[in-house]
Amino acid sequence: MLAKTRWWLLCMAALLIVACSKAPVTFHGRDITGIMPDLQFQLTDENGKAVTEQDYADKVVVLFFGYTHCPDYCPATLTLLAQALKILPADQRDRYRVLFVSVDPKRDTPELLKKYTAYFAPQIIGLTGSKAQLDALTKRYRTAYSYGEPDADGNYEVTHGLAMYGFDVHGAVHLFMRDDEPAKQIAEDLQALGTL
Repeated sequence: MLAKTRWWLLCMAALLIVACSKAPVTFHGRDITGIMPDLQFQLTDENGKAVTEQDYADKVVVLFFGYTHCPDYCPATLTLLAQALKILPADQRDRYRVLFVSVDPKRDTPELLKKYTAYFAPQIIGLTGSKAQLDALTKRYRTAYSYGEPDADGNYEVTHGLAMYGFDVHGAVHLFMRDDEPAKQIAEDLQALGTL
């Protein structure tokens, strides 16, 4: 009788574990769960306020590096992300933030970042920081940036990484995205991140 009771209790425990566990999440982008560290930074936002990852706690975050004078990749990628955000149900969009980190702090003041991100979507927030802060963050996510030689007018190009990194509401990284994914797939990946 005792053996029967133990067997029954073990079966019930197994059923509870299966019932309570979440279905595995699959992404269109590359799953990098556990490969990179959690979201962590000290930067300045587009309102001139010092911020850390804690200011975006309980939001799904997409981290993307660039600069406002970028002639092609940055505006195209932010447009793609804005399209993906618009695909999400309107009542869910506030759960998401795109953190556009400028690696050109000399030109990209908080005021300029605010004007720039306003063209795309309210969930897209401009951030910048000192060279030391930017170096720490880009090193953390295994990317880099560099400056070209200024022309006669003082204009220069900035070379930077092209990846977008997706973090869940706990700040854990799960997703590596590129700009060649359709907006619908990015939207689906963002929704999947929101279930973790």
